[in-house]
Amino acid sequence: MPWPDTDGAVFRLIKQEIERQSTSIRLIASENFASPAVLAATGSVLTNKYSEGYPGRRYYGGNKIVDKIEDLARQRACTLFEADHANVQPHAGAIANMCVYQAFLKPGDTVLGMSLDHGGHLTHGSPVNFSGQHYRFVSYGVTDSDERIDLAQIEELAYEYHPKMIVLGATAYPRIIDTKPVREIADEVGAVLVFDAAHIAGLIAGGVHPNPTELADVVTFTTHKTLRGPRGGAIVCKSEHAKSIDKAMFPGIQGGPLEHVIAAKAVAFEEASSRLFATYAAQIVANSQALVSALADQGFRPVSGGTDNHLILIDLRTFDPDLTGKKAQSVLDDAGIVVNKNTIPNDSRSPFVASGIRIGTAAVTTQGMDADDMTVIADLIVRALRHQNDEQVAAKVRHEAQELCASRPPYPDLLKTL
Repeated sequence: MPWPDTDGAVFRLIKQEIERQSTSIRLIASENFASPAVLAATGSVLTNKYSEGYPGRRYYGGNKIVDKIEDLARQRACTLFEADHANVQPHAGAIANMCVYQAFLKPGDTVLGMSLDHGGHLTHGSPVNFSGQHYRFVSYGVTDSDERIDLAQIEELAYEYHPKMIVLGATAYPRIIDTKPVREIADEVGAVLVFDAAHIAGLIAGGVHPNPTELADVVTFTTHKTLRGPRGGAIVCKSEHAKSIDKAMFPGIQGGPLEHVIAAKAVAFEEASSRLFATYAAQIVANSQALVSALADQGFRPVSGGTDNHLILIDLRTFDPDLTGKKAQSVLDDAGIVVNKNTIPNDSRSPFVASGIRIGTAAVTTQGMDADDMTVIADLIVRALRHQNDEQVAAKVRHEAQELCASRPPYPDLLKTL
C-alpha cells in the first residue's frame, strides 16, 4: 500500500525510523528484521476484525476466514516445534508467561526461576513484576566458576522448597540450556516444567538449539526475536494441558486476539520451517561466536567465556574498569551501533548503570552479514569505546557503520519510497 499523507507528523517519524534501522548496526539481542511478507500481514485489513474466543468458538460473527488463519498458525506452530497444541494469541512473551502461571498456579505458590541479575527475565520472579508479586519465586543462578546454570543449586532448592513449577529459560544467557536434568529434578519434586524460549525460538526452529518441547510441559516464546516474525508471543504444550492454557489465555487474561498479528505469526512459522532459515540460524551462531572472539581479543571479558547462541554478554571492566554499561550504550548509540546495557552475574552496579552490555547477532545476520563483518563490527565497537569522548572518532565510526549497513540494506524496496 502507498504511504498515506493524511498524518504527516506520524508518517514522517516512521520514515525516520526506517532510516535509523537501515543506517545503524542493530545489535539488540531481542530485535530483528521481519520479512516484507510478515510486515504485509501485520499491516493488513485483518486489523479490522474482532474475534474473541477461538476458532469455531467465537463471540462474534464473521470469523470464518480468521478462523482458518488462526488454525493455520496453530498447526504451523505445532509442526515447527513438534508440539501437541499451540496457542498463538498472546500479545507478548510476558503475556504468554502470565497465561502459563495462571493455568497452573494459585497466588502464593512457590516457583523456581532464574535470577534477573544472572540472566533471567522480569517474569521469572522479579519483585517489580507481577510474577514476583503474585507468586513466591525462589531464584537460582549461575555458578561462580564457569557462569553456567547451576544445576546443583536448582536441585538443592527444589528439595528444600518443593516448588509447584520450575521455569527454565533466560533473557541474557549465552549458552545452550539443557532441559533433561531439570526435567528429572521436576519429576522428583512433582513440579511443572516450563521453558521460556523467548530468545532462542528461532534457533530451536533452525535446529541449532535443542528443542525443549518433548521434555518440558509447556514452552513459551516470542515471535519477533530470533524467529524473525511480528511482535508477539505464543505457547506450545502437551495435549493434556491444552484446555487449561486456552482457558487461562481467554477469557482469563486477554480479550480479542490480534488476528493481523496472528496471520503474520503464521507467515513467520512457515518461513522458519525452510532450509534457508536453518542456514540462517546456523549463521547467527557463527556470527555470534566470531564477534565474541574478536571482542575478547581486544580485552573484553565474555561472560561464561563465549556463546552458543545469538547472544553475547560482555563484562566491560577488563576493557575499562570505569566504563559502565550505561555509558557504553550511549557512546555506541552516538556512533551508530545499537546495544543495551546489562548487568553481569554478581554485578556491583545497579541495572540502570550495569557493568556489561548485551549484544545479539540475529538482525545483522538477517541483513546478510557474515563472520568477516563481525570482525569489522568489533573494531568499530573498540574504537568508539576506546575514544569515548572524541566526537571526531564517533563521527568516523558512525560513517563506517552507515557504509556497512548501506551495503546490506534490510528493506531496499522500502528505502526507495522515502
